[in-house]
Amino acid sequence: MGEVFTHIIGANYGVARALGTPPPNGFDFKALGALSNDKPKAVQALKDSFAHLRNATLALNDGDADKPQKMFGRQSTLRGSFTMIIGHFGEHLGQSIAYARVNGVVPPWTEEAQQQQQQKPADKPKR
Repeated sequence: MGEVFTHIIGANYGVARALGTPPPNGFDFKALGALSNDKPKAVQALKDSFAHLRNATLALNDGDADKPQKMFGRQSTLRGSFTMIIGHFGEHLGQSIAYARVNGVVPPWTEEAQQQQQQKPADKPKR
C-alpha cells in the first residue's frame, strides 16, 4: 500500500505542477520511494499532497476550462485534464479498496452502512 500511496503523492504534486502550481520548495520526487515503508510519514505526505492539489485547483480560473493543456503527455484542455485526473483517482481508489479488503480491512463507508443496517428494526411480519 505504501508504494500506491507514494505514487499518488507524486501524482498529486505532478498534476498540480502541470496546472501551474509547482511543488513546495525542497520537494524531491525521487525521495518518495523511501516513504513507502514509513506509514506515519506516508500518511502525512499523502494529506499534504491532496491539500497542495486542492489549492492548485482553487487557484484556477473557471474561464480557462477550454484552454489547451498537456496532461500525461497528451494534448487536451484544462477540462479534459480534470477528466483524466478523476480517472486516475478512481483507479487508485479501487486498487486501495481491493488491497484493504484482501487484508481484512473494511472501508469506512462500508462499515458505516453495515452499522446502519444492524440498527434498523426488523420488519414486522404482515398479517
